[in-house]
Amino acid sequence: MLLKCEGIIIRATDYGETNKVVTLYTREWGKTGAMARGAKKPNSRLAAITQLLTHGYFLIQKGSGLGTLQQGEIISSLKSIREDIFLTAYASYFAELTDKATEDHKPNPYLFELLYQTFNYLNEGIDPDVLMFIFEMKMLNVLGLYPVLDQCSVCGSTDGHFSFSIREGGFICHHCIEKDPYHFKISQAGARLLRLFYYFDLSRLGNVSVKTETKEELKKVISAYYEEYSGLNLKSKKFLKSMESFRDMV
Repeated sequence: MLLKCEGIIIRATDYGETNKVVTLYTREWGKTGAMARGAKKPNSRLAAITQLLTHGYFLIQKGSGLGTLQQGEIISSLKSIREDIFLTAYASYFAELTDKATEDHKPNPYLFELLYQTFNYLNEGIDPDVLMFIFEMKMLNVLGLYPVLDQCSVCGSTDGHFSFSIREGGFICHHCIEKDPYHFKISQAGARLLRLFYYFDLSRLGNVSVKTETKEELKKVISAYYEEYSGLNLKSKKFLKSMESFRDMV
């Protein structure tokens, strides 16, 4: 059976001398894999379409096992990302997080749109850290995680100054702060952005400017939450952190 889909390459692995196995996140089927025969040959018609991060239309021969990629048409190669090693590191992280957080053949058009919009914003020059925070917050539900961000996770209060408790799984108010001596102190701006990035519609994103100190707060809180609850250990996140350290030095 020959099926057409719109997808983004989120993983590409060499297979043998000339072939690749690609993993796509598609609008129609969710995550799916396909063998791209001969894609490693320089003159292959599949060479360009099977590059990591490529957004396109794909024609896949589906059978009982792994499908076979027959042909493809590039919609966007995300040129600006590919020409910037830092942006490539962010994009690779988004791709691996999508790959590791999802199961095969479980359609989620919302998640496809999230990935598509994130890559496009990154390609257009939107702050990659802001996009990372939004993407990470919105991927929590995909992972089955639901942080408490609209009230105190202990007493339910919606008033006062909030910190973030990894142990309690969300905001913790100043009255309950002694419940978790390891809480993260965050500014009001940090608390507001955590809530905003979790709930708001990415398609409405304008130019968001976040102070450096607020970014550091968000990185600490989101990373700690992922480390505690996601069960993920992503090579691309480690590489991204090393790239950020290098960028801070130069």
